[in-house]
Amino acid sequence: MSSITAVHEALTAAVDTLAALDFDALDPPERFEALELIEIQQRRLTAIAHAGVAKLEQFEGCPPVVIALADVLRISPREARRRIRDAEQLAPRTTLTGEPLPPVLPKTAEAWSDGQLDGEHLRVIQKFFRDLPDHVPPAEVEKAETSLAEHAVNLRPDQLEKVAYRLALHLNPDGTFSDDDRARKRGFVWCGGQQVDGMSVGRLIADPELRSELDAWFAKFAAPGMCNPESPTTAPSEEVVEQDLRSYGQRQHDALKSLVRGQLGDPKFGQHNGLPVTVIATATIQDLQKKSGHAVTAGGTLLPIPDLIRMATHAYHYLALFDGVNGRALWLGRTKRIASADQRIILHAKDRGCTRPGCDAPGYHSVVHHAAKDWKNGGNTDINDLTLACPPDNQLVETGGWNTRILPNGQTEWIPPPGLPMLQGGTNDYHHPERMLQNDSDPPADDAGAA
Repeated sequence: MSSITAVHEALTAAVDTLAALDFDALDPPERFEALELIEIQQRRLTAIAHAGVAKLEQFEGCPPVVIALADVLRISPREARRRIRDAEQLAPRTTLTGEPLPPVLPKTAEAWSDGQLDGEHLRVIQKFFRDLPDHVPPAEVEKAETSLAEHAVNLRPDQLEKVAYRLALHLNPDGTFSDDDRARKRGFVWCGGQQVDGMSVGRLIADPELRSELDAWFAKFAAPGMCNPESPTTAPSEEVVEQDLRSYGQRQHDALKSLVRGQLGDPKFGQHNGLPVTVIATATIQDLQKKSGHAVTAGGTLLPIPDLIRMATHAYHYLALFDGVNGRALWLGRTKRIASADQRIILHAKDRGCTRPGCDAPGYHSVVHHAAKDWKNGGNTDINDLTLACPPDNQLVETGGWNTRILPNGQTEWIPPPGLPMLQGGTNDYHHPERMLQNDSDPPADDAGAA
């Protein structure tokens, strides 16, 4: 630690000196020189940090490395995963027998360590190799990596992207891609969270099989008049077809919604975490009566109350009522270790997701956790002693030395073991943003859960 302290003092002093630099006293060309100096040193510091990221490992009581890194540096888990992935490609490696190996991108790693590249350069090179088909000979791949690293030192990222595109065409002029090449690219992700109007944007890269299946489905169910929320029917008349003013994209959206809705709640799909595979949403009684406001699904989606009421006409649904977060809705005592479906509905309404501070895992991705005392240690499967936790965080209590308890206000407090390099104890308000605006004296609101 003494060496770290010395480095901290020296680095802080150097940055303080740089912060005192008077740009007004510099000639115009010197200002560019100063910014170039700052940029190179920033890049070098980033490369040094990546070398440290490559050495991280999970220890007792520590959350998964991705979450721990995000908590310590106060960055998003997505950014933490990106840094870990970058470090895996740019840091030296070792074999299982301890023999040293060069980085996955050796020439890129050299330029990266010298401060010649920034994150945009690296993204261009990573994308080039991610999209490169498997049939390109290894010798050509090695030459391509060397060439791109050399060009990156002298080019802007946008210029490097054009060079990478030309090089990709040269290595695969016929555009030949195998099934494995295509399979690597497939995927669907939401592009961020919900927008302020409640809508969501996603990105789909479909393989040929999915494309052909969707084409067949859309041919019938995205036709004018079909799956129209304004006039639902399976056999639209000519008049209904003519009055359908939806765009082609809107009709495909409604057809896809109909496809998914038709599967939810079907018993043949079994259960997920003890409940049918269906939408689980929580809302207050007051909002249901006024038909206004939002419900919150177990996936964290804000669902307008009118939409929730309309969905209830299509779905297998539940309704659970309880008197505030302190009310005892169910009492099973020692009769079962596994929480009942009714209790899981109550927990979705009460917690909405993982209760560990800083965790945003929604209810769909969480399991029931005995907060005060686990079943095997004599704990009860009572609703007052149950909470939600995602599987990695549940494991922190099982084997990592963490403790949890239910506070008088019904919230779950997480207590980390001593010595962790992060401040993540306490309660989680992520799934209940309304708590951030409440005073300590505000009474809890009565909740209802419906799915």
